[in-house]
Amino acid sequence: MSIGNLAGLIDLAIRRNSLIGGDDFKSGQTKMKSVLVDFLVGAGIKPTAIVSYNHLGNNDGMNLSAPQTFRSKEISKSNVVDDMVSSNGILYGPGEHPDHVVVIKYVPYVGDSKRALDEYTSEIFMGGQNTIVLHNTCEDSLLAAPIILDLVLLAELSTRIQLKSEAEAKFHSFHPVATILSYLSKAPLVPPGTPVVNALSKQRAMLENILRACVGLAPENNMILEYK
Repeated sequence: MSIGNLAGLIDLAIRRNSLIGGDDFKSGQTKMKSVLVDFLVGAGIKPTAIVSYNHLGNNDGMNLSAPQTFRSKEISKSNVVDDMVSSNGILYGPGEHPDHVVVIKYVPYVGDSKRALDEYTSEIFMGGQNTIVLHNTCEDSLLAAPIILDLVLLAELSTRIQLKSEAEAKFHSFHPVATILSYLSKAPLVPPGTPVVNALSKQRAMLENILRACVGLAPENNMILEYK
């Protein structure tokens, strides 16, 4: 069961002022997907079919062989492209979305060395098609373990940051639904009414600018108007 889908747990975190983040660490295949789809859509190339296949033999793979557990993973892996697709109303009409299929198989022999294969089919100029195929051998635990450390460090740091607008009299802490942790998860959680951002570059820019603000630096601005 995916804890991020439990509205009651989110409500409890808000009432107790206890941090809650997103679902499922983003370590290999999904992290690459959040970069590549952002690039394609931003370049005016329209992904029309994304097929992701995985096999692994560790405990995670064994658990995911159960249909109900796999469904949670399938949702978190599939949703990672949603905001990038919806951001371009020229490429995608209302309700339009690329076909997106995720397959995960348990193969005990390969152990922790997960194999990830992806095929991205896109429409290009004059009705043409472009296909990108990737093969990635991911050492699952070695990729995930540093993210656990990052999660603890970022979560602890966020509890020590307070902010206020010019119109506010008092400083306040970040919202308990910790968008600052979005960079680490496949399915980020956000406070009600807040847009979900999955593009990895935007998530990293958010983190960098928050850290810059903490040491009194202005946010990064890529316009560089002073050199124009």
